[in-house]
Amino acid sequence: MKAKVHITLKNGVLDPQGKAVQHALGSLGFGGVNDVRQGKYIELDLAETDPAKAREAAEQMCKQLLANTVIENYSIELV
Repeated sequence: MKAKVHITLKNGVLDPQGKAVQHALGSLGFGGVNDVRQGKYIELDLAETDPAKAREAAEQMCKQLLANTVIENYSIELV
């Protein structure tokens, strides 16, 4: 089973990488980009076949390592 994990900064947390991308897009002529927020995408190939157990394992991975839950949100999609 695969778990697709999207990690983004929480609202209100400064995103200097996002601002750099926004500035670079403007420099390349892409006007009208009001804001850019950068995140991470992680795909996990899990041996678990039970969706509930796979989600719980992915949740624990996010809480313990993959996401800094103080400043980041995460979502998990099982496929």
